Amino acid sequence: MARDVFVKGLGRVSGVALAALLAGAAVAGEMNPIPSDPVTIDAGRVSGTLLDGGLKGYFGVPFAAPPVRENRWRAPQPVKPWRGIYNADTKRAECVQGLRSSNINHYFGEEVAAEDCLYLNLWTPASAKAGDKLPVVVWIYGGGFQGGSASNPVYSGEPLARKGVIYVAANYRLGVFGFLAHPELTAEGGHNASGNWGFLDQVAALQWVRRNIAAFGGDPDNITLAGQSAGSMSINNLQASPLAKGLFARVLGMSGASVRGGPADIVSPLKDAEAQGLKLQAAMKAETVAQMRTFSSDKVVALVQQASVRAGPDIDGYYLPETPQAIFEAGRQNDVPVLAGSTANDLGTNPPIRAAKDLDQYKAAAAQMYGDKAEAFLKLWPAANDATAARQADEVGRSGGFSLAVRNWVKLQAQTGKQPSYLFMVSRVQPFTPGVTFADFDPKTAGAYHMSDVPYFLGTYEAFNLFRTTRDWTPLDRELSEKMQDVIVAYARTGDPNTAQVKVARYDPKNEQRTEFGDAVTIQKLNTKGLDFMMETPVVTPQRMGPPPATGATPRLPASPAF
Repeated sequence: MARDVFVKGLGRVSGVALAALLAGAAVAGEMNPIPSDPVTIDAGRVSGTLLDGGLKGYFGVPFAAPPVRENRWRAPQPVKPWRGIYNADTKRAECVQGLRSSNINHYFGEEVAAEDCLYLNLWTPASAKAGDKLPVVVWIYGGGFQGGSASNPVYSGEPLARKGVIYVAANYRLGVFGFLAHPELTAEGGHNASGNWGFLDQVAALQWVRRNIAAFGGDPDNITLAGQSAGSMSINNLQASPLAKGLFARVLGMSGASVRGGPADIVSPLKDAEAQGLKLQAAMKAETVAQMRTFSSDKVVALVQQASVRAGPDIDGYYLPETPQAIFEAGRQNDVPVLAGSTANDLGTNPPIRAAKDLDQYKAAAAQMYGDKAEAFLKLWPAANDATAARQADEVGRSGGFSLAVRNWVKLQAQTGKQPSYLFMVSRVQPFTPGVTFADFDPKTAGAYHMSDVPYFLGTYEAFNLFRTTRDWTPLDRELSEKMQDVIVAYARTGDPNTAQVKVARYDPKNEQRTEFGDAVTIQKLNTKGLDFMMETPVVTPQRMGPPPATGATPRLPASPAF
């Protein structure tokens, strides 16, 4: 059991916190104790750190045992209770992943990566106390199930906590450590399933929130899930999974869904996922999974790359009994309100037709995309002249990829659930600093790119200027962000995203409308028949979302610079 100890220069710290320090964790700034601490949770007492404006932060709180040694490729295990006080003033390591270069678009600083990563960060308003029953927002990060971190500055909970919600961001395992399936793992777990360890981490984090959030002033019956890209897909899966029943009250998804549509259909059958585990075992020359667990994480990563092993979500029969599409179609999803959307230049929204500038180019691109079905497409997306062709081409582009997938999500909820759904698009283009360059990204052609909506919704736009000025934020951007933050707060409080300044149209399959957050906030009527055609009709030459996977590999999202 961990005990309090005295460390010169730091004062009294818990044994757990000391272990973190000795392991190389850095103390983030000065220690600013919270007068009302400690807070008692199920594993022991915990103290946080006072932030600017009186906000309270509790960083690096364990919600599961370290997934190392015998716990590698195993469902998350309970935290061992501690004695004394756990000092939650330091953000812990991100889960194992590739690190970012400092000259890319989304660079927010260095983070240590480790297998011991199942920790969460929590922000509360200054006055929050047990019994307040404040709304809770739980953030699930994106990154193609290969990267991401709960400690990324662009996912900070400070702005929303200032508006009266409790905000939690939790790590979950990634890549081969988070999604490797194997026949031996399937047999040992007791559920005839394996592979979705990262999803089970998300469930464990939500269970922790349900058990403990009241001690911080939150309402365990009023939890809103929010996430982007793979985080949004995760939320779509959580809504489909019977293991997550009762763990949240509503969901907010940005640019990602695991139901059918666009590039979001990425889950694979368990047998295909297990084949990847056998492939890794062969590369390791290991006789058993137990022996595979003895390899250091860096050696595992090296062998994964050498053998082109891909690990991603699978239909395991346990966490996901069927595909999310089938679960929603049957009305067996967790029936909660859904607010979901995409960006105007999202992944998969730049098919050949979007480049059309006149009527001839529009018709030629339609023929390229749909072959002998081009005529049917042009009847549903008609253009009479060059000007209307250019407008239609752009609208078709905006409506593809992730936009098509999230539209399918809210449509399924409206058709088979009792709770409402809402559809949005973010089209505001970030104001890049003139002359700024990135190694992986061209700001001149980016538009409202994949993930560009996150800093507006979370109010974290200043994170983009932490190390160099890359955006010249304007009063319009700040005002738009305030409006979008208020939408989240209203939705988290009541399940209704409408505010005094923003009207969010409820989705109706018979009268499809979408709320657009652009230079102004507007409501658009959608082309239902045209969208249905795009959903049901495969293109002749599908646009690739990245390099093709290795033969038999689990499909995954590309390593986009936007993640």
